Amino acid sequence: MSIAENILYFDEQLRNTPCRLVAVSKTHPVGKILEAYEAGHRLFGENKVQELLEKHDKLPHDIAWHLIGHLQTNKVKYIAAFIDTIQSVDSLKLLQEINKRAEMFGRTLPINCMLQLSIADEETKFGMSYDEAVALLQSEEYRQMTYISITGVMGIATNTKDERKLRQEFIYLRACFQNLKDTFFIAKDSFKEISMGMTSDWQLAVAEGSTMIRVGSGIFGARNYNR
Repeated sequence: MSIAENILYFDEQLRNTPCRLVAVSKTHPVGKILEAYEAGHRLFGENKVQELLEKHDKLPHDIAWHLIGHLQTNKVKYIAAFIDTIQSVDSLKLLQEINKRAEMFGRTLPINCMLQLSIADEETKFGMSYDEAVALLQSEEYRQMTYISITGVMGIATNTKDERKLRQEFIYLRACFQNLKDTFFIAKDSFKEISMGMTSDWQLAVAEGSTMIRVGSGIFGARNYNR
């Protein structure tokens, strides 16, 4: 199927759910992203800051860009002026830098941020523990921030075909979300996102309460890592 047909397929699959599609365009050229854009899609995700900057400069500026890869504090300044959401916040230090840079750019809207929680049995994946997320939200430093808005949680499941294990990880992330909602965000409608599920496991993620799936190869085809 074409990229436009793939976008339509996911739109139809998600129509009666609260879940949105993040089209993950990492390693794919601008032309492919434009195909998805011309099919009506506006929500795209990138993993690396440099690649995001190159594409942002060449593409329409009504795209809502999500940074979904690990973000170093020294790279925040390059994207703070335009980024819609940073899904991969994994430390208080990073959140402080995001808030600082958003203020420096005088943003009228805060930068949306998600707390990346560790849910997989893989040490190579980033993310905070649930207790670390609680400590962050209890900190005085967090309470002082006015240029960020924490909108939910994000998790990357184990790379496995074991559906039982994947369900357990998705159920755990949803439980973390609900506990954080009840404890810190009970009166904030903006805390509503559970970003989980990718090309290989998105259906399980949606079944377990995902509000945002991150799909790359299922839309754009196989990635070219030699790019």
